[in-house]
Amino acid sequence: MSESHSAHGAMVPSDNPVMYIQHHLANWKVGEGFWTWHLDTILFGMLTAFILMYVGRKVAKNLTSEAPTGLQSFMEMIVEFVDGQVKESFHGHSKLVAPLALTIFAWVFLMNAMDLLPVDLLAFIGGILGLELHAKVVPTTDLNTTFAMAISVFVLIVYFSIKSKGVIGFGKEFLYIPFGKYLMPVNIIMKLVEELAKPVSLGMRLFGNMYAGELIFLLIALLPFWVQPLLSTPWAIFHILIITLQAFIFMILTIVYLSLAHEEH
Repeated sequence: MSESHSAHGAMVPSDNPVMYIQHHLANWKVGEGFWTWHLDTILFGMLTAFILMYVGRKVAKNLTSEAPTGLQSFMEMIVEFVDGQVKESFHGHSKLVAPLALTIFAWVFLMNAMDLLPVDLLAFIGGILGLELHAKVVPTTDLNTTFAMAISVFVLIVYFSIKSKGVIGFGKEFLYIPFGKYLMPVNIIMKLVEELAKPVSLGMRLFGNMYAGELIFLLIALLPFWVQPLLSTPWAIFHILIITLQAFIFMILTIVYLSLAHEEH
């Protein structure tokens, strides 16, 4: 089957839907094997991080209690919401957890929100420039992104555990809990499974939900043009809830895991 392209050279839905979907799910990458770099993931991840830092700095420089702008009020609402979640879920004492939770929630939300851009926008722009772009604009549809964040959280979990309980106390959790010193091999295996399940579940949950959402947008794009607005608009509105919920889940689980790392039992 032949591929169909627009007047600008960008691929459009044709009689080869598999090729169309593969085209949109292919990363812009360089290198091979372990040293493959997903340039689109890095680019859009950094872009959303820059937007977050720029907005935060702008609000911080113009803080006022007399006549706050709408942006300041919105940011204050988010900060208060995240701070409330930390106070309810985190039972230790740390100056790191609240800023970390705020960063995770805002950054993951912005990366997820890239999914609301039209699926053919990059291909259209590339066609105008005479380029055939293979790029994914949603960093969280890349396992490298979600697992990088999940592993970072896992490192913090280990750090908080050792800081709170000491190296000996941390080691005792692996050796003696839950069945005592006579079943240490079983305790170690169960503890390893329990701990490794945390980053795996964090990374896979976010990736799976965002990847599925992106795939649904692509499937809608394969339908006749007169059907697409009837489905894409309701799905986009519903997807706003999904991208917010996934950011919240990643944030709240991070807070809970760090809180558990402080507890002795």
